[in-house]
Amino acid sequence: MTTQTDYYELLGIARDADGAAIKAAYRKLAMQHHPDRNSGCKENEGKFKAVSEAYDCLKDPQKRAAYDRFGHAAFQNGGGGFGGQAGQGFGDIGDIFETIFGQAFGGGRQQARRGADLRYDMEIALEEAFHGKSTEIEIEVSQSCGTCRGSGATPGTGTRRCNLCSGYGKVRAKQGFFVVERDCPNCHGRGEVIESPCRACRGEGRIDKARKLSVDVPPGVDNGTRIRLSGKGEAGPRGAPPGDLYIFVHVKPHPIFTREGTTLMTRVPVSFTTAALGGTIELPGIDGKPVEVGIPVGIQSGEQLRQRGVGMPVLQGRGRGDVVVEVQVETPTRLSREQRTLLEQFRDLETGEECPASRGFFDKIKSALGG
Repeated sequence: MTTQTDYYELLGIARDADGAAIKAAYRKLAMQHHPDRNSGCKENEGKFKAVSEAYDCLKDPQKRAAYDRFGHAAFQNGGGGFGGQAGQGFGDIGDIFETIFGQAFGGGRQQARRGADLRYDMEIALEEAFHGKSTEIEIEVSQSCGTCRGSGATPGTGTRRCNLCSGYGKVRAKQGFFVVERDCPNCHGRGEVIESPCRACRGEGRIDKARKLSVDVPPGVDNGTRIRLSGKGEAGPRGAPPGDLYIFVHVKPHPIFTREGTTLMTRVPVSFTTAALGGTIELPGIDGKPVEVGIPVGIQSGEQLRQRGVGMPVLQGRGRGDVVVEVQVETPTRLSREQRTLLEQFRDLETGEECPASRGFFDKIKSALGG
C-alpha cells in the first residue's frame, strides 16, 4: 500500500456511503488529481494513486467488509487479515480460502432464500379421474405480510448494514491451520439487519394464514400424479420469492374396476348356461354409458374379453384405453327339481365331446394306470 490514510477520509465520504456515493466521490477526485491534468506534479500523482487504491477497495463488497473490520491490516501479511483475530497472522490464508471456496459457495452476502415448496394430498374418485375436476382447496401457508409488504420492517423504517459482519454476511474464525467461514449469526447471512421489526410478522416478512386456491385436475390422472402450482408455496422471508405447491393425486378404489394405466380391469361372473350357449352382458361404463360385452359360445372360466376404446383417457393426449373383462363361469348351487331333472337328462346324453379338456385329462389318467 502506498498510504495508510483512511480510505473513507481520502474519498471524503461517510462510512455508510453506498456504491453510488463512492463512485461519484472517486470520479470527482480522480479528475482533480489525474496526472494528465497535473503534468509533473508528484503530489497530485501520489494523491491519484491513493484515491484509486481506496476506490478499488471500497467498491468491492468483500474487500470493503474486510477493511471495515481490520483496516489496512486486512491486506497485509502478519496483520489481522480475514481471519478475525488481530495479530494471528493468517491474512493470506483467508485470501486463499476465499479464492478456492468463495465462488463455489456463493461468496459474499447470502442471496434471498426462496420459500419452501409445499405438498397437498388430494383424493378423488375414479370417475373424477376420468372426467377431470375443477375444485377449490384451502391450505394453511406462510404468506407475505400485508403490514410491511414482506420487508419485515415497520412501515417507514428500513434496514442498516450489519455491524458484526460489516455487510459481508459471513464471519470467519481460525480453527488450527484453516479459516472457517459461516453465515453471520446476527444477520443470518443477509448482510443487513432491520432497525425496527414489523410487529405483525416479527420481522419475518410473512405470516401464516388460510388460503383458498383453485385447482384443475386434468382428465386421465392416476395415483401419484403431481400437479404443480408455481409460486403458491410458502412465501420467502423478507420479500424473497415464494416456493411452489405440489398436489399429489390419490384415486380411490372403485367397486367394479381396477386400473392398469389406461386399461380398466374387471371380473364378471357368468352363468354356466351363458358360458355354454353364449350371450351378452352389460357393464356400466366409466363415462356413464353402458358397455356391452359379447360372450362367445363355450367360453371358459378365466378367459379375458377386451373392449377397445372404452377405458381411461390418455393424460394430456388423445384416445382412450380398453376395458378387459375376465370371465368367471359360475356353477349353480341352488337347483329346482325341474332344473335338476333337465341336468340329469343332459348328463345321460353326454358323449365326452362336450368337454374335451375333461375327457383328455381322464384319458391321461387311464393311460398312466395302464388302461
